[in-house]
Amino acid sequence: MLQPHPTIDAIGAIERPTQSAKTLGYRMPAEFEPVECIWVVPPHNETTWPGCFEAAQAQHADWVDQMRPYVEVKTPGSLGIDTNDSWIRDFGPLFVVNEKDKTLAAHDFHFNSWGTKYDEVRPLDDVVPQHIAAKLGLPLWVHDFVLEGGSIDVNGKGTILTTQQCLFNANRNPWATPEEIQQTLHEALGTRHIIWLPGGIAGDDTDGHIDDVARFVSPECVVVVVAPEGHEDHVTTQRNLEALKQARDQDGQPLHIVGLPTPEPIIYDFPEWPSVATPGPAPVPASYANFLITNDAVFVPVFDQATDDVACGVLEKVLPGRSIVPVRAEFLVVGLGALHCLSMQQPAV
Repeated sequence: MLQPHPTIDAIGAIERPTQSAKTLGYRMPAEFEPVECIWVVPPHNETTWPGCFEAAQAQHADWVDQMRPYVEVKTPGSLGIDTNDSWIRDFGPLFVVNEKDKTLAAHDFHFNSWGTKYDEVRPLDDVVPQHIAAKLGLPLWVHDFVLEGGSIDVNGKGTILTTQQCLFNANRNPWATPEEIQQTLHEALGTRHIIWLPGGIAGDDTDGHIDDVARFVSPECVVVVVAPEGHEDHVTTQRNLEALKQARDQDGQPLHIVGLPTPEPIIYDFPEWPSVATPGPAPVPASYANFLITNDAVFVPVFDQATDDVACGVLEKVLPGRSIVPVRAEFLVVGLGALHCLSMQQPAV
């Protein structure tokens, strides 16, 4: 059943276009296009990082310090906007731009806590885009459709990269047909083509977000995680790789595909904690695909493993001219996400 998106008291003061973003000439830029700033929410919900909250806070603070020489960093908290948690990639605004009149606008998709896994503690997160739009004076589309920013990636030329596991999951939009899902995305993001990959990696509670498995690094190039034989993610990553080999871009051209290594599985011993359903050892979704591109730099999560340098080397080749900045994230990922999940870029206009 379709659930209406909650709205804030100030919703009446926000410009709400009646035509779709695509009709009005808006599109979602790729992450490798110019960025105005990066939005982050520092870790503040202790239950998200059981047993390592302070260590996760320290890694996040170090990362923000590393970002500041390259790009402005903003927080909703500095504008008086409260949040339940820090995963702004998934509940934050999806920004779109109109090059013709040089305007910025945003989408607020319904955030149902990754398929109602944590819905009882996320009401503030669900309306963050409305608060940001009100503070910045941006036009805003508010959607009842459920979508997280980490579930999609775009090449800026008309193509979306995503997974069937997430977007077709019955815990998101069970009322919608595949055709309706595609049409909703195209009208909102100004796209016209979708590449569907099978699914995500072990330990990911988002039902297969794309930003842990494959990412555009240019309009025609995709980096994809490839796990070796014997690794828990081998079968899934091979299926994703094969799907990419068969895929075409918005103009019918094959993609340039580059493999990313995967770290050795990281097993965290989750303690007895209110947010932990089953305490004990469990995998966390450590992935080099959870990098963040921002103007002249690429911030790459690393885990004190031999594959860290290999992953950074791959990204240095496919994103030439940018500084590759490794960021320790073995504690951040205990919260079941890393750098990309903890950030949202605001494109330059």
